[in-house]
Amino acid sequence: MFTIEHDFDATIVTLIDDGGRPLQDDITIAAFASVVTVEQYNPDTDRTDKITLSMAQLRDLQAALDLPEGSYRFAEKE
Repeated sequence: MFTIEHDFDATIVTLIDDGGRPLQDDITIAAFASVVTVEQYNPDTDRTDKITLSMAQLRDLQAALDLPEGSYRFAEKE
């Protein structure tokens, strides 16, 4: 299950684990103009872990989901 909200400066997607037990805490993804952040509460540390991806890293992640195992680099367009 997931939710989508449009804020004034970001689109917020929350992924809610509705799979089998044990369930993981919700993941919140905030897409801003120049970065994307991913946050999840960590019960072991009682803190929220946050990862920030640049748009280039997000592009690479998107491509990686559809490619076989290996090492890749985007070629610059001329």
